[in-house]
Amino acid sequence: MQALGNILGSFIRKGHLTIIDAKGGRHVFGDITEEPGGALRIHSQSLPYRAMIDPELKLAEAYMDGELTIADGSSLIDVMSVIMANEGPMSNHLLHRLLLAFKEGHTRRKQRLDVRRDKQHVRHHYDLSAELYELFLDGGMNYSCGYYESPETPLEDAQNAKLNHIVAKLDLREGQSLLEIGGGWGSLAIRLAQAGAQVTSLNVSREQIAVAQKRVELAGVADKVEFLCVDYREFEGQYDKVVSVGMMEHVGIGNYEQYFARVRDCLKPNGSALIHSIGRYTPPGVTGPFLAKYIFPGGYCPALSEVFAAVEKQGLWVCDNEVLRLHYYYTVRDWRRKFERNRSKIRELYDERFCRMWELYLTSVELGFLLGPTMVFQLMLAKERDAVPILRGYIDKRERELNKRFDKMPAPMRALHEAQALDVGAAE
Repeated sequence: MQALGNILGSFIRKGHLTIIDAKGGRHVFGDITEEPGGALRIHSQSLPYRAMIDPELKLAEAYMDGELTIADGSSLIDVMSVIMANEGPMSNHLLHRLLLAFKEGHTRRKQRLDVRRDKQHVRHHYDLSAELYELFLDGGMNYSCGYYESPETPLEDAQNAKLNHIVAKLDLREGQSLLEIGGGWGSLAIRLAQAGAQVTSLNVSREQIAVAQKRVELAGVADKVEFLCVDYREFEGQYDKVVSVGMMEHVGIGNYEQYFARVRDCLKPNGSALIHSIGRYTPPGVTGPFLAKYIFPGGYCPALSEVFAAVEKQGLWVCDNEVLRLHYYYTVRDWRRKFERNRSKIRELYDERFCRMWELYLTSVELGFLLGPTMVFQLMLAKERDAVPILRGYIDKRERELNKRFDKMPAPMRALHEAQALDVGAAE
């Protein structure tokens, strides 16, 4: 315990963390009078030694496996708040700084994805059961940042407002062609079609496409939306508009110039694109070892410096950049709460270890948007400087119109299940 204690003692400078070791001994790190605070119990005598090499990953795995549990009436949120409140690597020892420097360099090289590996990584996460996502997302299955008028805005309303905000920014006109890079479960494609666009949506997750296609048919816009199971690097064509929401996080380090070059090539001369992605306000870094191994292999949230450096080489105008700071904190907070309410059902789908893994994922991401360096940005890009209106007032005006016209989520999953049940009943 002494070696792990040295790591935690040098790391925790804000709040306090109590560790109860396998023999019942109590160890307090930080100032016991200072918040935030939390407590953990170690059930394995070997864990402190195994955690030495890679404490962040090994402690996360120990929590997943039940070797590490929450103690003293605290919660996972309490413990993770202590971790997130203390910046930097978990150890400032010289050995660990050297290991971290090597690992970060190696990780950034590994995250230079090719098409085949990128598809595998995306499917690792998004080809999980659609039922899982239904149990913690909103009814429209939007797995990206909502748009909150206030912290108390219901999740359903925030996600519907996000769709309208994006459509308003794109300044769509009836009959315009639009390419969606990364289609999800179809909510944005439906809303874009409802607003008048002819949509081509790219996705490498067959599970998502199958659900999205049924929702599009239910919404009555099947003639306006085409889903293609293809990577953006394998696709060619030109459109009036391009939109990409929650996709750039999967592009991978070193691939941003190629990504923005493809966005440019898919735009007509006077076209415009909206890119919505998680980013970081800090300099470039790496994805944490737990998320990289278990949740988003190959995933990386870029620094704005990486994004703009790639854009400026493609001959594109950055017509607008909006930074959404706390919106994703509210979104993931609501996802986590819904996950907790449906935990028993999720455990039936998978198992206890999966539930612990996803609780750790949702909690760490939630607090990352509250206490860490992550946020969401929305870029408006164009080949011509006047392809996007030069005053931002057009967004508010169009958004008000859309909010009146589309005040509910398009074709929620509940409606899809009801329609499928009717079909089954009629067949019987």
